[in-house]
Amino acid sequence: MAYKFVDNYREQGARRKLVAHLETRGITDRRVLRAIGKVPRHFFFDETFWNQAYKDIAFPIGAGQTISQPYTVAYQSQLLHISKGDKVLEIGTGSGYQTCVLMELGANVYTIERQESIYQHTIKVLPGMGYHAHFFYGDGSKGIAAHAPYDKILVTAGAPFVPEILLKQLKVGGILVIPVGDEKTQKMVTVIRASETEFERIELDTFRFVPLVGDQAW
Repeated sequence: MAYKFVDNYREQGARRKLVAHLETRGITDRRVLRAIGKVPRHFFFDETFWNQAYKDIAFPIGAGQTISQPYTVAYQSQLLHISKGDKVLEIGTGSGYQTCVLMELGANVYTIERQESIYQHTIKVLPGMGYHAHFFYGDGSKGIAAHAPYDKILVTAGAPFVPEILLKQLKVGGILVIPVGDEKTQKMVTVIRASETEFERIELDTFRFVPLVGDQAW
C-alpha cells in the first residue's frame, strides 16, 4: 500500500497555532515546541479527519488505542530532557506520533508495540515519512532487554506500578517517565536512576492514558 503525504501552508499554520497553544499550557522547552511544530500530525489521520489533527485532543486509531493529545506528548517529552543521540526506549509505539517527536529531538528511538495491527501499520507509515526508528513487536511492559541500557525510557500507557524490569534497563543518570495509577487516571511519574541501586521518584500531574497491558502491567 502506498502512502501519500501532503503538507501545505494550511497544515503548517495549524501546527504553529498548536505550538502557541501548548505554550499557554506551560510547555516551555523550546526544542520540544519546535519538534511539535515539525511533525505533521495530520499524516496519522485518515484524510476525512484532518480537521481534527491539530486540536489538542486524543483521537482513536483502532484496537482500543488513541493518538495521544499533543499536550501530553509535549509534557512527557519535556520531562525526558532529550539530548541529541540519546538512546530512548518507547513503550507503546501506537500511531508513531510520539516516536517522531522524540526523533525530531535527536533521539535514537527503540519503540515497541503489542497490538499487531497497529505495529504493522506504523512500520510502513513512519519510514514513508522519513522517520526510521528501531521497531519491535511484543510486550512492552518487559522493555527490550537485548538492547539495554537506555539513556531514557518513556511509557505511553497507564501502568499500575513502575515495572522493576524497566528500571534495570535504565542507565545510571537516566530518566524513566511513566504514568502510574489505576485504569482511569494516573499520576505522571519521573524516575531518575541515581546509582546502580538508588532511584529518585517524582510524582507530577494527573493524566488519563489507555492501560499498559502485559506481564509487568495490567
